[in-house]
Amino acid sequence: MTQPVISIITVCYNAEKHIEKTIQSVLAQTYPHIEFIIVDGASKDGTMAVVERYRDRIATVISEKDKGLYDAMNKGLKAATGDYVYFLNADDLLHDNQVLEKTFAACPDADVYYGEAMFLAEDGSPLGLRSQQTPHKVPEHLHWKSLQHGMVVSHQAFIVKRAISPAYDLQYKVCADIDWMIQVLKQAKTCCNTRLVIAGFRVGGASKQRQRLAWKERYRILDHYYGKVSNFLHHLYIVGRYIVKKKY
Repeated sequence: MTQPVISIITVCYNAEKHIEKTIQSVLAQTYPHIEFIIVDGASKDGTMAVVERYRDRIATVISEKDKGLYDAMNKGLKAATGDYVYFLNADDLLHDNQVLEKTFAACPDADVYYGEAMFLAEDGSPLGLRSQQTPHKVPEHLHWKSLQHGMVVSHQAFIVKRAISPAYDLQYKVCADIDWMIQVLKQAKTCCNTRLVIAGFRVGGASKQRQRLAWKERYRILDHYYGKVSNFLHHLYIVGRYIVKKKY
C-alpha cells in the first residue's frame, strides 16, 4: 500500500522565539512523505530569517498580510497538495520523531486520525496531557456529535483527509476550529483513534475579552449543529461541573 502524503501547515506571526523548534520537530520525522507549508502574516521580527535557514526543506513559504489566523490557515489549505492536512502552530511541537510514522501505521486509510496532546511550559518541557489537565477526555470513538461537549480532541491532535477538509469560516474569530472539526467529522466515514500523543503545545494565557468571545462563538456554533435545547442543557452541565470543581 502506498504511504500517503501529509501536508503540515504552520501558520505564524512574529514567532521568532519558538518557530525553529517547530520546524525542527517536522524535519526530524522518520515519516518521509511530508509536504511542509509555512504561512507567515508578514512578521515584523526575525521569523522569516529563521524560516530561510530551512527554506530548501520547506515545500511552500507564504509571507504576506492576512485577515487573521483563519484566513492564513485557509491559505495553507489552498497551497496543500497532500492526501492529508494537519495544522501545527508556530509554538507547537510534534511529540517525537516517529509520531507520524506511528500514526499512519495505526489504521489504514482513515478519513481522520486523532489522539492526545501534551501541555508544554514556555521552555517546551511537558506539563501533562491535555485530558488530565482539562475536563475534555479523548473519546474512544470520535464522531461529529462528540463535539457537543466541546473540544474533546485538540486541534493539534487531529489529522484530516484533504478531500473532506472545508475552508475555515471567517465569521468566527477565535472558534472557527471547532466549526471546522464538526464539518470534517460530519463527512468522515472512518476515524482512527491512534492512542498516541501526537503533539505538544505551549500553554498561553488568553485575555478575558478573548475568552468571552470564545464562549459566545462556541455557543453559536454548537447551537447551529446540535440545536438550542440540547446545547443549553449541555452548557448547564458544563457550568455545574465547573462550580462543583471550584467548590471542592
